[in-house]
Amino acid sequence: MAQNIYDDPDFFAGYSQLPRQMQGLDGAPEWPAIRALLPDVTRKSVADLGCGFGWASRWFRENGAAAVLGLDLSRNMIDRARAATDDAAIEYRIANLDTLDLPEAAFDLVYSALTFHYVQDFERLMRAIHRALSPGGNLVFTIEHPIFMAASHPHWVEDEDGRKTWPVNGYSMEGERRTDWFAEGVLKHHRTLATTVNTLLGEGFALRRIEEFAPTPDQIKAMPGLAEEMERPMMLMISAFKN
Repeated sequence: MAQNIYDDPDFFAGYSQLPRQMQGLDGAPEWPAIRALLPDVTRKSVADLGCGFGWASRWFRENGAAAVLGLDLSRNMIDRARAATDDAAIEYRIANLDTLDLPEAAFDLVYSALTFHYVQDFERLMRAIHRALSPGGNLVFTIEHPIFMAASHPHWVEDEDGRKTWPVNGYSMEGERRTDWFAEGVLKHHRTLATTVNTLLGEGFALRRIEEFAPTPDQIKAMPGLAEEMERPMMLMISAFKN
C-alpha cells in the first residue's frame, strides 16, 4: 500500500506553504525547463499523474488541451485542485499509481512532476502508461534525481574547504529511502539512473531528451538561494515517446 503522506495534517500544512504551491508554476524554478520538453498539447488528451493542486492540469487546458485527467493519491490534493478549477474539461480523481489502470490508447500525453519516486513498482507503472498512450504519444516526467535521494541521510555537509557538498552513498543499493520532510518517515523509492532509463526502454519507450535541472544565471541572480543547486542535480527530467 502506497504511503499517503500528503493527507497527513502536519505534512500537508508545511507542504502547502512551499513557493511552488502558493505561486503555482511560477514558483517552480524548473518549470521553464519542463515547458521546453513538452509537446504541443493543442486538442490533445492529457493525463497528469500526481496532479497535486492542479496547476499543470489547468496550464494544459489554457494551452489548448482538449481534456485533462488529473490523478492523485491524496484527497487533500484532489479537494484543493477541484476547488481551484472551474473547467468541465478537467477531471480530478483519487488514484494509487502503484495500482494504476488506464484505458488503452486514451492519452496523447502523460505528464508527472516529482511523483514517480513515491512509486514502488516503477516497471509496472511504465507498462501501464505505455498501454494508455496513443501511438507516438508522449511521456514527460520529473523525479528527484537518484544522486539527490540515494544517501541514507541526505543533507548538505561541508568539505575540507568549507564548500557545500551533498553526500552520495548506497547509490547502487536500490529500494526504500525514508526522510524527515514536514513529517517523519516520508517514504520514497530510490532507483539508479540506469534502472530508470532501462525500464523505459524495456517497456517500449524511446527517449527524446534527458535533463538534470540546474538554475540559469538569471534565476540565481533573482533568487541567490538557488546557487546551491549547482552543486548537485536535485531533479531528473525525462521526455520519451511510445515506440
